[in-house]
Amino acid sequence: MMRLPIAITVAVVVCAVEVALSGYQNDPKRGQSQLQARAPEPPMAGIHWARGRAPARPRGGSPNLTYHGGPVMRQGAYVEPIYWGARWSNSSFAGDKISGLLSFYSGFGRSDYDATNTEYTDSSGHVGSAVAVGVTHTDLSAAPSNGNRTAPILAEVCSTASSLVTNGYYPVYVDTPRGHAGFCAWHSVGTCSNGTTVQFAFFFNLDGDAGCDPEDSSGRHSQGMAGLANVSGHELSEALTDPHLNAWYDANGQENADKCAWAFGTPLLTFANGSQWKIQGNWSNAAFNGGTGYPNSSGQKGCIDGGNFK
Repeated sequence: MMRLPIAITVAVVVCAVEVALSGYQNDPKRGQSQLQARAPEPPMAGIHWARGRAPARPRGGSPNLTYHGGPVMRQGAYVEPIYWGARWSNSSFAGDKISGLLSFYSGFGRSDYDATNTEYTDSSGHVGSAVAVGVTHTDLSAAPSNGNRTAPILAEVCSTASSLVTNGYYPVYVDTPRGHAGFCAWHSVGTCSNGTTVQFAFFFNLDGDAGCDPEDSSGRHSQGMAGLANVSGHELSEALTDPHLNAWYDANGQENADKCAWAFGTPLLTFANGSQWKIQGNWSNAAFNGGTGYPNSSGQKGCIDGGNFK
């Protein structure tokens, strides 16, 4: 399909290999000057590492997120999911994933889970709780063979989305399995040729992927759908609280969902439309300071999920 040129105005990082990803996520300055790419790429953040694949991080000091001056998504998010790859035309492969993710995003806004993000602010106000779902797109052309570069995903968003808006969040779900990659998903930000800066995210096909499986035993969703729901909650939460990658993160560059990856509190969370999902919690400075959160993988009690932990 025809691609529109893109003008990328954000920092340069290396996304070509997993080693570079690890170096970026460990850098408190989030890779803005540490690494140089073969070609300019939007930065990659909120990397949802597969189980056991997250890089070691320094300990000590406050685990809380700090504000770095950038915007949060005060209007909430406008979401247009994009399904990229020939296998999306196969009903056996698509299964419950497209309809399930539509239900997921439709119920996300104003849910108690969504409210886990709203304590974070910029100079003009709090993260908004509205999430509107627009058109769903299917592109049956060949998807990238891996998720190590951000520029092709931004190009797909800029050329495929119906409405490019500043509060837009464009999750791209490819039919490519994770393979040996150490991560399940990530999010980023970039500028399309019409001058609109957008938030976007990348997700592997997680069918049969034990490393990215939340182990939802409810029977409400297929395993692959349950895996996508968990990482989708992670990435949208981070896009809301750190959309331009310069708002809320901790001393190690971790955003609110990174700090609670693979830490589950409530067995199933109920969204605003009644749909139920097994999703990790998000970090809350207020909960950690008040001692009301549940522990993350490091034992720090700052995770909340809007269910049993608010």
